[in-house]
Amino acid sequence: MTKNGILLEERSVVIPGETLAKGMDYLPGHGTHRVKEEVRSSLIGLLDVKGSVLKIIPLKGVYIPKEGDKVIGQVTEISHNSWNIEINAPLTGNMYIAEASKSYIESDADLSRYYDVGDYVYAEVISVGRDNFSKLRMKNRMFKKLEPGLIIKVSPVKVPRLIGKRGSMVKTLKEKTNCSLIVGQNGLIWVKGKKREDELLAAKAIKYVERNAHLSGLTEAVKQKIGEWKNGKNKK
Repeated sequence: MTKNGILLEERSVVIPGETLAKGMDYLPGHGTHRVKEEVRSSLIGLLDVKGSVLKIIPLKGVYIPKEGDKVIGQVTEISHNSWNIEINAPLTGNMYIAEASKSYIESDADLSRYYDVGDYVYAEVISVGRDNFSKLRMKNRMFKKLEPGLIIKVSPVKVPRLIGKRGSMVKTLKEKTNCSLIVGQNGLIWVKGKKREDELLAAKAIKYVERNAHLSGLTEAVKQKIGEWKNGKNKK
């Protein structure tokens, strides 16, 4: 027992039915349930402790949009007043011209001049499920059309590991590969470097994190791997 009532270390891999804590001091959150005085896992995943709430981060799953999520998507269709945007989710993203920019866009404007089919954008989910779409917006300065670069797709449930505690993993990937990165909560990651080889190195590191998301000490392991790859000592 590592804390009051908790039987496992945080980030431990758990399976359905496994007991996480005993007693009434801890509450079941996403992916957990209570059986008498025990909190048990309902999923295969990583144990996440937020105060007195125990949650499970699934190791497999699809991206389900939520209000406030920051996502990367690709424009697939343009209508007279909106864009349809593929966001790696069951519901297509849709963005009206009123939500597309801090600047005013005329109702009769050629919308392809702003975001054309094939463009990737970084946007925010503002509502889900209305008209079978996830509504998006880009009115904040942080949201934008993305320059040409690499788009890497990972399992959405691995995104927290790619971000790391207080952004530690993203910071490491940026510094060690000399690339700019934007991580979408939908499992799409934009990578832009001055050199193509830097982008490919970043992509390799991202996939390494995805494969090894269950390991502890992953940030340091990534630093070591990137150093080895740069020196040609390890091709895997």
